[in-house]
Order: sequence, then structure tokens, then C-alpha cells
Amino acid sequence: MEPLRLPAVVDLRNDQFFEFCQLNRDWQIERTAEGDILIMAPAGGETGSRSAELITQLRAWAKCDKTGVAFDSSTGFELPNGATRSPDAAWVRKTRLRTLTAEQKRKFLPLCPDFVVELLSPSDRLSTAQKKMREYLENGAHLGWLLDPNNRLVYICRPRMRVRRLKDPKTLCGDPVLPGFSLYVGEIWETGF
Repeated sequence: MEPLRLPAVVDLRNDQFFEFCQLNRDWQIERTAEGDILIMAPAGGETGSRSAELITQLRAWAKCDKTGVAFDSSTGFELPNGATRSPDAAWVRKTRLRTLTAEQKRKFLPLCPDFVVELLSPSDRLSTAQKKMREYLENGAHLGWLLDPNNRLVYICRPRMRVRRLKDPKTLCGDPVLPGFSLYVGEIWETGF
């Protein structure tokens, strides 16, 4: 995916970028820290099913745990480095969300999630997804999972730690960032159709 580059004279502030995205609601749009705009294609059937399973599991746990809120891939987060990203799934502690104003909650959230998941689709490059995961960690995420369904690989990413690569795990444990959360990865691998 090639970024859409704007001339140097066009510098979209956060509010302007939000408005641009609202005018183009049918597009999945992100912005890099350098200001390049990325427009992603809609997900295919397998990726959509996997994404739905992922957010279903995370949301069910978050509703029981009650310490944070789960977000899906349509949620934008304004990272401290200036990028606006939309992870495939994310979770943020309620204590952090309570500090936001009502207006901030209606727009892209001005923070980096505590936990992020990126789910590779067939058109995604692993190197691009790994770079994005590093960006989340450098901007405040405490835990990130990069799921590669085609190869049944999981990359577990934590700040200042070496990335762990797991081959075809049955479950992933979110402790201590998400205490008691287990993702049943087999349910993600199998799309059911």
C-alpha cells in the first residue's frame, strides 16, 4: 500500500483530519507520524470473520473485567508521535479514558491503547505490521499481539523486551496487562466457512 502524500503546504491538524475521515466514512483511513495518509481496502471474508471473533472475545472479557474498554478496528487513536492509527482490536484502562473530555471521546481518542492487536490479512506485509507494532509500543502500549493466520504465527510484543514468536498456539494469555484474559487463537484461525 502506497501512502497518499499531501503537499507540504497542506498540514492537516487533528480536527481537520477527523473531519476528512468523517467526509469519507466508507474508507478505512490512517495517518502516519510524517503526515502521510493511508487508505486501506475493506477486509475480505476470512479476515472479517477472524476480526469479528477477535473483538468478540476481547469485548466479552472486558465486560466481565470492568477495568477497561475494548475497541474495534474502526476506532482511531491519536498517538503521541502525531500518527492516527486504528488497530484491529484495542483495550484502554477506564482510568485513562475518564480523563478525556466528552468531545475527545466523540473523536479519535488522543492516546495510545494499553493493548493492541493487529491481524494480518492476505494483502498485508509482515514488515509493515511489525513496524506499526513497534510504533504502538514506543507510544505507550504495554502489550501487542500480531496475528499471522496464514502461517499460524503470533508475535508477542512488549516494551523493551524481545519479540516472542509462537507457532500455532492454542491460547494467548494477556497477564499482567489484561489479567485473566485468554484469547482462544484456534477460534481466530478457523473462520467457520
